Amino acid sequence: MELFITSLNSGSNGNCYYVGNRQEAILIDAGISCRETERRMKKLGLSMDKVRAVFVSHEHSDHIKGIPVLSKKYNLPVYITQRTLQRGGLSIPNHLIFSFSPHTYTEIGKLRILAFPKYHDASEPHSFIVSYNDLNVGIFTDIGRPCEHVIKQFGRCHAAFLEANYDEAMLDQSSYPYFLKQRIRGGMGHLSNKQALELFISYRSPQLRHLLLSHLSENNNCPDLVHSMFTGHSEDTTIVVASRYAETAVYTVSPAESASPLTYQEALSGQLQCF
Repeated sequence: MELFITSLNSGSNGNCYYVGNRQEAILIDAGISCRETERRMKKLGLSMDKVRAVFVSHEHSDHIKGIPVLSKKYNLPVYITQRTLQRGGLSIPNHLIFSFSPHTYTEIGKLRILAFPKYHDASEPHSFIVSYNDLNVGIFTDIGRPCEHVIKQFGRCHAAFLEANYDEAMLDQSSYPYFLKQRIRGGMGHLSNKQALELFISYRSPQLRHLLLSHLSENNNCPDLVHSMFTGHSEDTTIVVASRYAETAVYTVSPAESASPLTYQEALSGQLQCF
C-alpha cells in the first residue's frame, strides 16, 4: 500500500510533482516541457502509462506551461478550476478539461485528491492532499502565509512537498526592486525559510517521514542553508531539497515506522524495506 513520490522540477523555472501507487499516478502541475517530463520520468524508471491526470494549483506559467502538449499527447485529463483555466489561457481539448471543488475529494483510481484554498496572488490557488488508503502526501507550494487549511492538512501528512522559497536576509539584500520584494513576502507570495520551518516544527505529524523542501528561489536562497536549518529539527523525518535543475530520487512512503531511501524499482521488487 505504498505511495511513490518525486519532484521532477521545483522552482520558478518550472514545477512538477509526481504522486502515485503501483497502479496509477497523478502529476501536480506540469511546468516543464513534455519532453523534459518524459526524460526525467524515464530516468527514474517511472512510466507515463500510469499517469492518469494532471491537477493544476494555479495559472502561473511555471506551473502550467507543459500541460497543453503533455495532455494532448497522452490524452490526460486536466483538473483545473474555470477561473484558473481562463486566466492561464491554456489550449486543451474540451473533453480533457475537468473541474474540482475545494474540500471535496476527487477519485483517480484508488487515489483520492483533496484540494483546498491557499493564499497566493493567483485567481483561484489551491494546495492538495493525495491519499491512498491511510497514507497522505501534501503539496504545499506557492503559499503567501500558512492559513488554517494548510496547517490542518500539513498535520495529516506522511510526506510533503513544502515551499521554502527565500531567506529573509538574502531577500532584503538582493537587487530585486522594492515592489517585488513586497510581493514575495507580503502574505500573498511565498513562504520564507523561517515560516516553513515554524510550520514544520509546530504542526508536523509524528508520521511525517519525508519533507521535500520546494520552490527555492534561485537568487534569494541557498539549498545548503535550507537543508541545515531543517535537519537540525528533523528527528525521524528525511529532509530533501528539491532542485530547480533536476529530478529528485523516487521516495517510497508507507505507514511503516522505519525509514530508508529506496529506488522505485527496489520498492516494486519487494527486496528492501519500505518507509
